[in-house]
Amino acid sequence: MKRTRWTIIGGLLLFAAVGGGLVVKTAWQPKSEASSSPAGERVRRPAVAGLFYPRDGQTLGRQVDAFLAGVKDRHIENVRGLICPHAGYRFSGQTAAESYKQLTGRNVRTVVVMAPSHYADFKGASIPDVDAYETPLGKIPLSPKAKQLARIPPFVRNPKCVVRRPQWWRQAPKQLPPFGADTPHTWEHSLEVQLPFLQKTLKGFTLIPIVLRRVDPRAVAKVLLEHALDDQTVFVASTDLSHYHPYDLAKRLDEKCVQAIVSLNIEDMSRHEACGMQPVLTLMHMARLKGWQAKLLKYCNSGDTAGDKSGVVGYAAIVFFDSGQRSVEPQTQPTTRRQTYSSSERSFLLKLARKTLVQVVTTGNFPKTSAPVAAKLTEQKGCFVTLTIDGRLRGCIGHVLPKMPLYKAVMDNTRSAALLDKRFKPVRPKEIEKIEIEISVLTVPRRLEYESTVDLLMKLRPHVDGVLLKVGTRQSIYLPQVWEQIPNKGLFMNSLAQKAQLPPSAWQRREAMVWTYQAEAFSESEMHALGSE
Repeated sequence: MKRTRWTIIGGLLLFAAVGGGLVVKTAWQPKSEASSSPAGERVRRPAVAGLFYPRDGQTLGRQVDAFLAGVKDRHIENVRGLICPHAGYRFSGQTAAESYKQLTGRNVRTVVVMAPSHYADFKGASIPDVDAYETPLGKIPLSPKAKQLARIPPFVRNPKCVVRRPQWWRQAPKQLPPFGADTPHTWEHSLEVQLPFLQKTLKGFTLIPIVLRRVDPRAVAKVLLEHALDDQTVFVASTDLSHYHPYDLAKRLDEKCVQAIVSLNIEDMSRHEACGMQPVLTLMHMARLKGWQAKLLKYCNSGDTAGDKSGVVGYAAIVFFDSGQRSVEPQTQPTTRRQTYSSSERSFLLKLARKTLVQVVTTGNFPKTSAPVAAKLTEQKGCFVTLTIDGRLRGCIGHVLPKMPLYKAVMDNTRSAALLDKRFKPVRPKEIEKIEIEISVLTVPRRLEYESTVDLLMKLRPHVDGVLLKVGTRQSIYLPQVWEQIPNKGLFMNSLAQKAQLPPSAWQRREAMVWTYQAEAFSESEMHALGSE
């Protein structure tokens, strides 16, 4: 099951851990990310020079050189990949240098930088339609392989997307694009901040820049191994670790996260906090398939570099290297829950939901179910139905507990999501064709026992558990998909409390009760991608 969607946040701020900004809805595909140079070269200009790192080339060069000078070369052979942080250089530059020092003097011709999307929501792994990336240290040409990869799913070029401009967009040192022309690469700092380090440690290399959003990391890994891997290519995964926890708690959380990474335990890693979860999981899949090993070079957090320990962000430098061993990917560590419903059963439910949507919106009546219903679909199950248009929520309602046969619950919740979600006006007939339907089938929630708020946070599993919070007479629920929007555990629980119209800290009260459950989610677009009729 692919973890997906921007589902039930509704009116809450998207990308809660990033900060405020301007939402720019892109309903069409822009021609290019780039601005043109006098020679007609399409160049992605820097967006965060002067913000995340120095704008002046000489000052930037001296700063990066100083970071690198403070790191010993560990003489690790056959370096295949790096994990590097992407905060401002003041906070994480020295940690990033620990990784990049390992590239000094190596014969690297191509670098694949995989970064998470902080500002754009889209499907796939985005490769920009440009000829080069630019920093104050100069231009980096794109590899010819970038254009080839962009034609192979799940890679995409200039996808339709919803972009939320960052708070600092007016201060960006580049010509501002018109509204509606933003792409996943326009503002993305997590990729850009890696480039000056590469420019200082390598000469004559080309770049494959990738921004990942709603995509299966294993699928990305397989395509990269088949089409981009050679002895002169290095892969970089850009990520920070936990966000905004007190210093001691952050260290405990990050220690477990790093252990999951270096042991290549994908299932365990998916439960931790990392804004670059998909790039990291992609690199881990590659390592398990190719027999690479991983080693921690340095860990610190912003409390170590900036001083404030009340709410810190974690940073790690990790190197992946080829040990010469065969594939180590065990079959006993699945990356997702077992698929309970077959493709035909999923297709039946989605078609039933689509038929119900059309009927209730146009006539107000339920459709008749004439086709035979598989026995599994007559079992009582809790489920949610989510409606979106161009990635934006249009309605989401469901049953937490089993109360009727699954196929009937899908019909009932489709009608409710279309007509009765109080956050939206009823769906209009002209919107039907634009709507995408997603169904989430829930396990029965189980009460989560914990001794303290710290213990609760340690037990929550991002991207795995849905959460039901009850405080007094108020309660609220988030599907597991919401972790993609709010990967930070504390912010996740704050937002869940606010959804119940409670203060953000209400989940920390003694009377608060928490239940967790899992969900098997599937959407119309996924079924179409798999060739389902």
